[in-house]
Amino acid sequence: MTRDNRLPRDAQSILELAARSMFELFANASEGMLLVDRDARVVWINDQYRRFLPALGFEREEDFVGHPVSRVVQHTQMHQVLATGKPILIDLLTNRAGTFVVSRIPLRDDAGEVIGVLGIVLFDHPETTLQPLISKFARLEQDLSEARRELASQRRTKYTFASFVGSSAAALEVKRQARRAAQSASPVLLLGETGTGKELLAHAIHAASPRAGRPFVSVNMAAVPDTLLEAEFFGVAPGAYTGADKKGRDGKFKLADGGTLFLDELGDMPMSVQVKLLRALQEGEIEPLGSNKLVRFDVRVVAATSRDLQQMVRDGTFREDLYYRLNVLPIRVPPLRERQDDIPLLIEALCEDIAARGGGAQLELTADAQALLAAQAWRGNIRELRNVLEQLALRSDSHHIAAAQVGAVLQEAGLPALTPPAAPLRAPPRAAVVPGDLRPLPEQIAELEQRAISDALARTGGNRTAAAKLLGISRASLYDRLAAQDGGASEIQTIV
Repeated sequence: MTRDNRLPRDAQSILELAARSMFELFANASEGMLLVDRDARVVWINDQYRRFLPALGFEREEDFVGHPVSRVVQHTQMHQVLATGKPILIDLLTNRAGTFVVSRIPLRDDAGEVIGVLGIVLFDHPETTLQPLISKFARLEQDLSEARRELASQRRTKYTFASFVGSSAAALEVKRQARRAAQSASPVLLLGETGTGKELLAHAIHAASPRAGRPFVSVNMAAVPDTLLEAEFFGVAPGAYTGADKKGRDGKFKLADGGTLFLDELGDMPMSVQVKLLRALQEGEIEPLGSNKLVRFDVRVVAATSRDLQQMVRDGTFREDLYYRLNVLPIRVPPLRERQDDIPLLIEALCEDIAARGGGAQLELTADAQALLAAQAWRGNIRELRNVLEQLALRSDSHHIAAAQVGAVLQEAGLPALTPPAAPLRAPPRAAVVPGDLRPLPEQIAELEQRAISDALARTGGNRTAAAKLLGISRASLYDRLAAQDGGASEIQTIV
């Protein structure tokens, strides 16, 4: 070891004693030790190391000691320690004798010059000796790989234009505009009521764009507190504030670099963030929270809102310059009441998805049931339609759904029928309804229920058990409905 002349004599003696003790400890506890000089020649091995000589290809010790270490020990790193003077405390060495956990420690003279290296075989058979550590490391590696795969899947798009169901003129026009927008790098602004499929279109635009292989990152303005939006967008520098991550955190702009950033519920963005967002979009660079360094980014922005941004600009609650910055390619997504021709296709697609997620049979709605659904105003649009279908799937004992069951769910939900049924029901002609002369929904539902029961009884020749099965309700429920109709089946016949 190197003598330190600055230490008192007693302290120096204690240090030398400690060094000898450590050397003896390693010599006795390790699997083997060897020593090389400043010329990288083996000058000494201990008794434990001698047992490796046959496996290394040497019958006599003199064939090993006195020779260059690189010639007698395959894959050794002793030269690196001699050259740098830096120890290699833990390493795996594999050669003819097997695989070992080793340490390599430089030895220095009183002047601090490296005069040799001490090699220590800490463990042999590390696959057994270090099994708990290796297993833990393998589990951590597996968890990390799974987390990376999960993160990558979340950054990919979930939908394409095929996911936007509809063949009506309104639906086809929206997809035409969106496909054209996908080939541009300009911002896209999706406008429409809640539940019309704006987020789905944002995914589809990204999937059809040249950026499809890059991340798709979304931010819902309504879901993030105002105080956290800046950090969410621009990221946080290491140690920016008390409690901040020591490694810092990337914002959505950085995560979406090279891909698409989707700003959902744009109208809920506070004014303080609007200013910084506008600057970021204009300059193409951001400044993480707590940092004084600018970070360049390359993202394509797709924004969506269900609010009237023009009115918000007039009211002073949305910046006019940001509005014009984002309103380059506006696409209006029509409400469901303007796409009534698409409702049968949507019902089929939604029922298929509900069955796949729930593991049950797919719902089959009669023509009357579909007509009743098509008659609704659907203030919540496709999201509301899906909710009604999910309720029907959970409440019905059969996957065959009649108009009476749909009417019951609609009545409980308080949904008004603002338009007459889109398709004529299977029933004899009746008195025409004067346009605009609408009756309360319970009366219309009761009439639909009466006609459905009458139709079922007619088809089954008056067999109530068969009629109840055809309607997808129990026989007791059929009797209750007949009893509640003031005169039962005879009155129903007079109505139709």
